[in-house]
Amino acid sequence: MKTLVVCLLGAGLLAQGERQFKTQAEYDAYNEVSKDLAANNPQKALTDLDAWKQKFPESDFKDDRSALYVQALAAANQPAKALDAAAELMTKDLNTALSGPAPVIKLLYNVAQAIQKVPDPTPAQLALGAQGARQLAAFDKAPEGVAPEAWAQARRDMQAASKAALLYTALIPSVQAMNRKDCEAAEGYARKAIDDFPGSGQAAWSLGSALFCLQKTHAEKAPAAIYEFARAASLDPQSAMVNPTWQQTVADPYLQKIFAQYHGADPEGLKQLKALAVATPLPPAGFQLKTAAEVEAEKQTKFEEANPQLARWMKTKGARTAGGDQYFESELNNSAVAQLAGVVMEAKPACRPKELLVGIRQPEKALEGQILLKFEKPLNGKPEVPADIQFEGVPSAFSATPFLVTMDAEVGKIVGLKVVPCVATKR
Repeated sequence: MKTLVVCLLGAGLLAQGERQFKTQAEYDAYNEVSKDLAANNPQKALTDLDAWKQKFPESDFKDDRSALYVQALAAANQPAKALDAAAELMTKDLNTALSGPAPVIKLLYNVAQAIQKVPDPTPAQLALGAQGARQLAAFDKAPEGVAPEAWAQARRDMQAASKAALLYTALIPSVQAMNRKDCEAAEGYARKAIDDFPGSGQAAWSLGSALFCLQKTHAEKAPAAIYEFARAASLDPQSAMVNPTWQQTVADPYLQKIFAQYHGADPEGLKQLKALAVATPLPPAGFQLKTAAEVEAEKQTKFEEANPQLARWMKTKGARTAGGDQYFESELNNSAVAQLAGVVMEAKPACRPKELLVGIRQPEKALEGQILLKFEKPLNGKPEVPADIQFEGVPSAFSATPFLVTMDAEVGKIVGLKVVPCVATKR
């Protein structure tokens, strides 16, 4: 469309029917404006438009001149003023107000482009921009001399430009509500935008932002917010009308950050969430995303079910460490501890020992001595080291640093302990 748009924006006004330039001087005044715009000199075009308007206020091309004001203001990067200049024209039947299809397309195209460049448009400007965009998409009168194939392509591109403008007008109310810290209103506007543009990545991002704002007081909205962020980061950028660089440098890093904060590190889970989010604009019924605390609680439950002995010890150790001597004296001292599994790390002495230093295997931790088993009588031989055992005991002493619990034990209550005869020492 760019080639055709350039052509249309450069199309001149032609005297036709009852619409005539009053004098050669008026035509020259118009021609100066035309040359200014062709040379991409909008400021001079505005000056020459003012001169034309002053000399010929009641021109037959009065409405066309207003459209040229819109074009010049848009080219001068004054989008708000361009919309204001278009307001009166947009109340008219453009097919009769302007001198042909080309000026109509120019006006509607400039309106659709201008609204997207106004960062904080008024409701009136939003309505005007949406009106121009809808009329641009529906306009079906080819300018004279445009080939059917070129016009067909132009129509597709005009509709794409219209869609971009309509998407902007749908999204900006949510952005404005967020700027006012009105998260609830922002959610409502964003949901309306998703209804109108279900495939939009920016609509998903807007809804995610509003929901994440609301989750501060409505925690249940956090999973849906993260779902929408995942959708914005994962949709095909072309069909979702988003910049792929924005997805890669803004959307996806932010998604990874809040997903990890809320749910915990889970690359596979994040991958599955992205795939799900691409499929539907809103979370499917029953969608859930567990918090990191819930995930850890589930892991702990499974761990305890699979490793009941170790789980008991870890709970006991945690309580001992936290409560120190007070916990030991009130809860453990002289109270039998249920059977535990451990590893004999050292016998004291190596032959006929009365003490065994036992370590407890824990996930992702190096084995260290944590329990000292003491026997009333020495063992009858030399215990194998290292060796896996199961044991019971009655705590009798405790040290927090380094952590060590001394237990009185009975040899008969140790399972798996292997003792071999001591080798006599040669003299």
